[in-house]
Amino acid sequence: MDNNIELQAAESSFRTKEGRKDFYRAIVSCWLGTTMEYTDFALYGLAAGIIFGEVFFPNSTPVMALLQSFAAFSVGFIARPIGALLFGRIGDRLGRKVVMVITIALMGLATTCIGLIPSYDSIGIWAAVLLASMRFLQGLGAGAELSGGAVMLGEYAPVKHRGLISSIIGLGSNSGTLLASAVWLLVLQLDHERLLAWGWRIPFLGSVLIAFIALMIRKHMRETPVFEKQKQFLQAQRRKVLESGKKTHKKDERSFWQRSKSFWVMVGLRIGENGPSYLAQGFIVGYVSSYLFVDKSVATASVLIASILGFLVIPFSGYLSDRFGRRITYRWFCLLLVLWGFPAFMLLDTKEPWIVGTVIVVGMAIASLGIFGVQAAYGVELFGVKNRYTKMAFAKELGSIMSGGTAPMIASALLSFYGHWWPIATYFVVCASIGLIATFIAPETRGRDLNLPDDAI
Repeated sequence: MDNNIELQAAESSFRTKEGRKDFYRAIVSCWLGTTMEYTDFALYGLAAGIIFGEVFFPNSTPVMALLQSFAAFSVGFIARPIGALLFGRIGDRLGRKVVMVITIALMGLATTCIGLIPSYDSIGIWAAVLLASMRFLQGLGAGAELSGGAVMLGEYAPVKHRGLISSIIGLGSNSGTLLASAVWLLVLQLDHERLLAWGWRIPFLGSVLIAFIALMIRKHMRETPVFEKQKQFLQAQRRKVLESGKKTHKKDERSFWQRSKSFWVMVGLRIGENGPSYLAQGFIVGYVSSYLFVDKSVATASVLIASILGFLVIPFSGYLSDRFGRRITYRWFCLLLVLWGFPAFMLLDTKEPWIVGTVIVVGMAIASLGIFGVQAAYGVELFGVKNRYTKMAFAKELGSIMSGGTAPMIASALLSFYGHWWPIATYFVVCASIGLIATFIAPETRGRDLNLPDDAI
């Protein structure tokens, strides 16, 4: 790895004063963008559970209103792979910067507009239609934002510290969750009448500040050194073709599996992280509060503690991947999840607050935080420069729909049908095992030259 450092575009850029300035600007920009994405996610999730049923679906029963609120929430997940394909293609053709500007503007606009939507009492069913429309726009932007940030940081980072730097994307998710929770705690100090009338709008309208700051920073960013080098290479190729008067095109005779191997490996890696993550920080929280009747403050406090610990766990996992390799680090986290599944649910059954809290914190630390810290750099390195943004973004969003987006629903259905935790634990272990198996197919990519045109496998 060390012998090739000088040949890599990011390393050459970082050795200049201007390059380092661009690098630090990219860090702040990507961190704010991911913060924005997860603030949106958490804001809506909290609002759906607390107030949206009364605002947008007042004629429904409490349970149906909650389901309708989360149905609108799910629209964002449908839009994410569409956004990944659309903006991923733009990012690979026109550059990473232009997409990062578009996505932060789109997400900021959609989130702010949610805070401006009239209630059901004012415009009837159109209130719910507008809510779903804004969620769709949020999803379009979010589908490319997270992967775009990972690509940008990976293509800017010095080779030896690519894992650590790329993990900053994960810190943004923590920041967003904590920010949304803090704002909502303040807003909930209002009485119910004021909360219903205008208080719930404050968090959504306030998110425009994050979006504006991130947008201003991104407008003054330079394109990544890796993409600039690729652009120069393509221009040189075009000149050569024009000068020679002919174009040579070698047909790719590899099978579909061989051509898309990195893509499906990324999908598998994503399932291993996203399914357990949504179960650990989503379903289990509701399970212990509503089914096991453990005090709700236990789950809430546990999520808060885990989120704070994330500021240590995420960069540490990125560092481990720089030190020992992406594949082995990812494999160990997946293995820990496999081993954690059944004992975790057995311990939850004790209903002891300190045991329940510890289980939630450990689960989130491994799934939501630890794996995520490795995944950013690994995903960037798996793909060649020509289609990196498109393939990475679409693979991650497809994996998310196949696991994370559906995991709480599947777990709830299993609990309803069987009335016991063992099918859920089995489902948890299956998801983690898919990620574990994927690490045996995936190559080691640490230090890979990001200007290589072909995927890692």
